[in-house]
Amino acid sequence: MGTLYIIGTPIGNLEDLTYRAVRVLKDVDIIAAEDTRVTRKLLSHLDIHVPMISYHAHNYIQRREDLLHRLSSGSVALVTDAGMPCISDPGTDLVFQATLNDHEVIVIPGVSAVTTALSYAGFPADQFSFMGFLPRKKKDRLDRLKAMGSEENTVVLFESPHRLQNTLTDILNVLGNCGVTVCREMTKMHEEIFTGTIETAIGHFHSPRGEFVLVLRTEAALGEVNEPIDFEKVKVELQSLRNQGFRAREAVSKIVLSTGLSRKIVYDLWLSSGTGT
Repeated sequence: MGTLYIIGTPIGNLEDLTYRAVRVLKDVDIIAAEDTRVTRKLLSHLDIHVPMISYHAHNYIQRREDLLHRLSSGSVALVTDAGMPCISDPGTDLVFQATLNDHEVIVIPGVSAVTTALSYAGFPADQFSFMGFLPRKKKDRLDRLKAMGSEENTVVLFESPHRLQNTLTDILNVLGNCGVTVCREMTKMHEEIFTGTIETAIGHFHSPRGEFVLVLRTEAALGEVNEPIDFEKVKVELQSLRNQGFRAREAVSKIVLSTGLSRKIVYDLWLSSGTGT
């Protein structure tokens, strides 16, 4: 019996690929890739010349038997365009089928856009809810957002540039002006991390480009039923503390105590409210 390797690939910066992943990619008999054109760039960078086959949401059922046949006498690596396979892609089906047919499954962990965005956001992440991409149809999307209204955990979403504005507007209409960290093009040359409210995010990303991960802090997650935190007001308060001679550590500590926001978010607001240390 062969072995199916689930391999995490970089979400942007190629230096994030692990030594173990490189070794396994060189040794397998074939690589099943979400987009062979994208994976070919990675393999060329690594001087790896292993055969590839496409495996994605539109052909995974047809590819299933072929890959299982190959596993009967060899090894297969499953990769996605970026990050860990089986997250918002059909990799779970192949893992299930391989296990059902007594093939060994080994995961080579790597970068995850979900956990990277959570680390950037600074919101509580001991428990969080990952929603993937919201539905394309507006009614289904609004229904999903309404269900998130009672979500007490930090929420992580994926979004594409052409849908970002509509999604932010729907979030504002359904969940209110909640806190959000928007991560764009993480680990890439034009990486951007924006922390603020949904309203300020709508104004900031008026011409969005790249891939986006949204981390939301809903009212339910804050444990409050009153008005959500006004990030612009927090920035004004920080500027006032700066003018009074408070240094960053002191000012951030005061705001953390009064708002319950994470130190990272308050420090980012400190930096964006003016210059100083």
